[in-house]
Amino acid sequence: MSSLLKEEMQRVLFRPEGQRLVEFIEIEEPPQGRHFLCVSVLKTKVVQLCIVRCQRSQSSKTESKKSHTKRSSFQDSYMRTEIWSLQDLTLVDGRDPDVDDPCFLMHFDTVRSVTAISCSAKYALVRALVALSDQHCQRSLDLQNFDWAYITPTSFYSNRGDCVVLTQICFYAINLVCLSMCPVPLD
Repeated sequence: MSSLLKEEMQRVLFRPEGQRLVEFIEIEEPPQGRHFLCVSVLKTKVVQLCIVRCQRSQSSKTESKKSHTKRSSFQDSYMRTEIWSLQDLTLVDGRDPDVDDPCFLMHFDTVRSVTAISCSAKYALVRALVALSDQHCQRSLDLQNFDWAYITPTSFYSNRGDCVVLTQICFYAINLVCLSMCPVPLD
């Protein structure tokens, strides 16, 4: 589902402006509708962060010729509500690394509080920001109050993303189940 959403936002919002959507997470915001914190790269290699609001609007009702039923179709519209440059981001504060807290603070000229929908989404975004800062800003991003084990890759597999890590864990679990089911000779 998220890959379809990413492709739609890329097609509708970012590609027409010459940008490439790198990462996005869903966040909780007070106004109605879904909200996303998106990270994109412009053609000039400038990295932008933006809050995107998604509103679902109902378009005109159409009548099917064959079944004589009325169908309503919904269309999502995307609008940027806030935009920052990664160059202006001075600090990302995870608040407390010992608690599963999806909230974090982004320090620009002002401090922007963000609440992700999950802790894993928060860490996925921070990993992307760290990589993009190293690649495009030629500086390390200042992070505070994060569990570094989830930020920096510790093995070959963790550098490839969460899906590979999850697959590796499942593989180990299956091996343990198979080994536990093997008969032990009683000599």
